[in-house]
Amino acid sequence: MNKLIYHFGPGNNEGDASMKDKLGGKGANLAEMSNLGLPIPPGFTIATDMCSYYYSHGNKLTADFEAELLQAIHKLEKETGKVFGSKENPLLVSVRSGAKISMPGMMDTILNLGMNDEVAESLAKITSNPRFAYDSYRRFIQMYGSVVLEIPAYIFEDTYDNHKINHNIHNDSEVTTEILKAVIQDYKKNIHRLTGKEFESNLTEQLIKAIEAVLKSWMSPRAIHYRKINNINEQEILGTAVNIQSMVFGNKGNNSATGVVFTRSPADGERKIFGEFLINAQGEDVVAGTRTPQPILAKEEKDGTSMQELMQKAYEELLSICAKLESHYGDMQDIEFTIEEGKLYILQTRKGKRSAAAAVKIAVDMVNEGILTKEAALLRIEPESLNQLLHTGIDYSAKPEIIAQGLAASPGAATGIAVFSPYDAEELAHHHKVILVRNDTSPEDIKGMHVAKGIITARGGMTSHAAVVARGMGRPCVCGVKGLTVNEKDKYFITSSGQKVHQGEVITLDGSTGKIMVGTVNLIEPQFSPEFETILKWADSIKNLQVRANAETVIDASMAIKFGAVGIGLCRTEHMFFDAEKIPLVREMIIAQDYEHRMKAIAKLKPLQTADFKELFSILGNMPLNIRLLDPPLHEFLPTIDQDKENLARILEVSKSVIDHRLHVLHEINPMLGHRGCRLGITYPEIYSMQVEAILEAMWQVYSEQGLRSNLELMIPLISNFKELEIIKKLISKTINEIEKKYSHKFSIKIGTMIELPRAALTADKISPLVDYFSFGTNDLTQTTLGISRDDTGSFLGDYIEQKIFNHDPFITIDEEGVGFLVHTAIEKGKKTNNTLSFGVCGEHAGDPQSIDFFHKAGVDYISCSPFRVPIARVAAARSKIINQ
Repeated sequence: MNKLIYHFGPGNNEGDASMKDKLGGKGANLAEMSNLGLPIPPGFTIATDMCSYYYSHGNKLTADFEAELLQAIHKLEKETGKVFGSKENPLLVSVRSGAKISMPGMMDTILNLGMNDEVAESLAKITSNPRFAYDSYRRFIQMYGSVVLEIPAYIFEDTYDNHKINHNIHNDSEVTTEILKAVIQDYKKNIHRLTGKEFESNLTEQLIKAIEAVLKSWMSPRAIHYRKINNINEQEILGTAVNIQSMVFGNKGNNSATGVVFTRSPADGERKIFGEFLINAQGEDVVAGTRTPQPILAKEEKDGTSMQELMQKAYEELLSICAKLESHYGDMQDIEFTIEEGKLYILQTRKGKRSAAAAVKIAVDMVNEGILTKEAALLRIEPESLNQLLHTGIDYSAKPEIIAQGLAASPGAATGIAVFSPYDAEELAHHHKVILVRNDTSPEDIKGMHVAKGIITARGGMTSHAAVVARGMGRPCVCGVKGLTVNEKDKYFITSSGQKVHQGEVITLDGSTGKIMVGTVNLIEPQFSPEFETILKWADSIKNLQVRANAETVIDASMAIKFGAVGIGLCRTEHMFFDAEKIPLVREMIIAQDYEHRMKAIAKLKPLQTADFKELFSILGNMPLNIRLLDPPLHEFLPTIDQDKENLARILEVSKSVIDHRLHVLHEINPMLGHRGCRLGITYPEIYSMQVEAILEAMWQVYSEQGLRSNLELMIPLISNFKELEIIKKLISKTINEIEKKYSHKFSIKIGTMIELPRAALTADKISPLVDYFSFGTNDLTQTTLGISRDDTGSFLGDYIEQKIFNHDPFITIDEEGVGFLVHTAIEKGKKTNNTLSFGVCGEHAGDPQSIDFFHKAGVDYISCSPFRVPIARVAAARSKIINQ
């Protein structure tokens, strides 16, 4: 097998930053930092090849791995001057995961490995610090027991807490050596009781089992779920590496510490270091949120709590390293460090996870600072993350009741019912918006955090698990809420002022300010920052794809233009029909028993349609407006409840039996494939004629009153045969000629059709000579290609994705192999018989970055998505141009 173990450390380095596939992100960065001469505790990385081998060989390590491992440990002993298992100068190590792509908190870590009773006793004597020795031993047994032996972590936590309660101790630093020894004995009893075995004292066995546990964590439910919700392809990142590193100790006393620092603010992107640390602690204490940490930077009113004030020499060295690493990597870094008796060590650096607002500001600032090009800056921004910037905030002018204040860990605002466990969150999220409230979160909470609209934790800081994961998910989050008591068992919390909130009560949080409020609070629309506007301008200057929006109302059209849409790519006229003023007339038209009565209803409906179209033309000016003629089956407009049927019968002055009869006549077994789309125009040509007349009347009014020449695209839905198109186009042309003659005015109109049936795509060469453009209705094209209704996938789609039948939801990200083939075919065939043909896409896929990349490569001219996804689409289109040029 290929080389499995790569060493890193001063003067003994076998890797660099380019080796992430083999060493994982953590291992590659440790090697790179060693090359830079930074103070890195030495160690070695077990390559990702071992993870692949482990899972392909029935969860077994290679036959000669133990011998290689012991050789690597022996080499590490020479580098450190310490010996694994020695009573004179013992070597302790950490065992950490490290995949190519960062998955914070999702896989397992074990610290202080290499301890047993004899080593702990020796360490206590050698260091003259028995509390440190037994605190480290206690931590090791707890992590080994929960990670390797799979004993629930709360069993150890409860044991430790009970000892503190029995001795009236509130802070970990007050726990004495004797209490720690008692805790250790109880931990061992727990292990024996639950496993039937004694705690493992053989150090080599400890190390091998720890390595296997880290490998197993790659396929843990939380890691799998994290990859799923973050669209991380397991096959592309080759599993996890395992990093074995000599321990340095932040829990040796008040001149030791551990912490996490970002080279810029991960919340808003401000250009100054941002982080937290804990004195006399180990790294897991910071990220776990079990203790509220102290700031690295001093506040304006200096209070003696910051690292800058308490450990000035280490702070200045850390500041210098932050600058060096950010400059070297050309990106904001997330750095873990430990201070052991005054000496600073860097344990890890990685690209820092950040809010969308921070990502945008950092990208623009780094261009202005000469670190990045505009193209590189755009590639630093994940388009989907911009969704965070399009959410509402809190309207504080209404003076909402603020009941608590915490740290503003992840921006945005959310309202929902309070829930106190991830399981309740999953259950109740089907029917309610939920806010997950916890003392602190752990990787096991990932599913509950995913379904929650917001997250609140009583403990933890800005770099806690809750904060980091929430920022990555785009969820508003408030951490470290001062004076908040959370009773997860009985499902309530109490604020510092004594206010009690039970599960099911409505609360609101503001992740941008850290405030928590009672009840529903008025929300306000987001405002784009100057940096966001800059990013969007850069994107527009680079991208090929035009970005339009789907809209039928004045509100949606205005929002689309505000978000940068260059026109309306899909105006669904049927959505206009559901207005309270129009629906009775639509129903009268449908119920009509003959042509004469139907025309009377149509005559009353036409001026209302005209008014709607006039408003849209006025807002859009000369931007394109693509109007789709009536598409859904008529029965969708009719009432189904008896009371509503009786009301309609009274309005139309007919008996209820007439309504029932008409519903019976129109009933369809499968409406999606039934009497809809262009089939309506062929059966009821008067409906399409009325719509075209209304559209042209609106165009004339806008022109004659405002001097605006409208840019109309008229679209015929659900074509499967070019003969349908010939009939409908003849009808439309006749109506256009009549209106043009009426006003002695020539209208500028493009006529197109939707390609949403496989047959239309396959016969595109026969359809294209009749139209000016194709618009791919990829929602219906996906349904008709896969034979799956998007409304009925809940019972099996999850299983299909889980079992890799689908790699993703085909109604969110386009199925390139099937639906994509039809799109390519239609474009190729369409161009052969009409070289001026243009192509658009409307539907959910038009707002999905991965699908947008496909459309860019396929040669589509424009995409049309919902208004709130327009900025996402603009950036995604630019990234596709950069990546594929």
